[in-house]
Amino acid sequence: MKNLKTEITKIHYDKEAKGALVKLLEIASIFYGIGSGLKNLLYDKKIIKPKKVNAYVISVGNITTGGVGKTPVVAEIAKYLLARGEKPAIISRGYGGKLSNKQINLISDGEKTYYNANLAGDEPFWLSQNAKGAIVVTSKNRYKASKYAIEKFGANYIILDDGFQHRKLHRDIDIVLSDSEKGVGNEKLLPAGPLREGPDAFKRIDKMVIVSKNLDHTRAEKIAKITAKKMKIPTFVCKTEPDYIYNIKTGEKLLQDSEITAICAIGQPEQFFDFLENYTIKEMIPFDDHHQYELKDIENIKGNIVTTEKDAVKLQKFNKDNIYALKLKININIEALLS
Repeated sequence: MKNLKTEITKIHYDKEAKGALVKLLEIASIFYGIGSGLKNLLYDKKIIKPKKVNAYVISVGNITTGGVGKTPVVAEIAKYLLARGEKPAIISRGYGGKLSNKQINLISDGEKTYYNANLAGDEPFWLSQNAKGAIVVTSKNRYKASKYAIEKFGANYIILDDGFQHRKLHRDIDIVLSDSEKGVGNEKLLPAGPLREGPDAFKRIDKMVIVSKNLDHTRAEKIAKITAKKMKIPTFVCKTEPDYIYNIKTGEKLLQDSEITAICAIGQPEQFFDFLENYTIKEMIPFDDHHQYELKDIENIKGNIVTTEKDAVKLQKFNKDNIYALKLKININIEALLS
């Protein structure tokens, strides 16, 4: 299954890809496009109307699949609102977690985190640790989850994590992220390509963010200027850079040039590996996005294991002394983004 998933991801970012699998995926894309287009048409024509809640709703999403970098931006928005004295609640679908998302799951009340990463999902758990003070709730029904956060905790801001395609809930601002390196891949709809929606989706975007996961941000800045001019959408650059590597048990920083084995289970592993250029990498081991780690995945790895913070929350349970996480720093003007 992993090999097929990896093969499909390669196809998504290869415009020259050919073969039987490509043809099969393209046929499936036709049906996906019909379903997605019909849903959006019903909302666009106001035949179906999104439900409103008594709070300001910020949706942070993307048009493509894979790890664009939404979660750190969601955390920065939450921290900005908290600093202003607001009461934000982050609503996530809880993908990858073992809790049923047919119910409403309180992951964090802003002070206490009630579930581990395995149950909550790696992203909601990470948000509970990195946006302290924000309420974190997971549920498939974002409307009911938002109402719960408003009525039980007095939330006055709702932040939808990965909410662009979830049109059942009215939002006051739609923020969409795009990766400066990967872009929209082969420009095909799922499952033949990474696009979740067709070009009409751009009409719904209020603010665009080009995420630069590169030490040189020139490309991202150029794409942001082109996007703003061509799409007539206010466009921002989010600069993501490596900060330092620390031991997840002791907090001790790892010296540069240290020998490491790099592992991760994220949408775009290459960019994580690129951030480790100041270290001696023995081996790079990518797992499928949202992979649930077992002890056998790491028990035979000798020396320092370096992973992402998203993965680290799932590896804590093994209580190993040799697991390190890469701390990233992001730079984006949240005040301007929300204005």
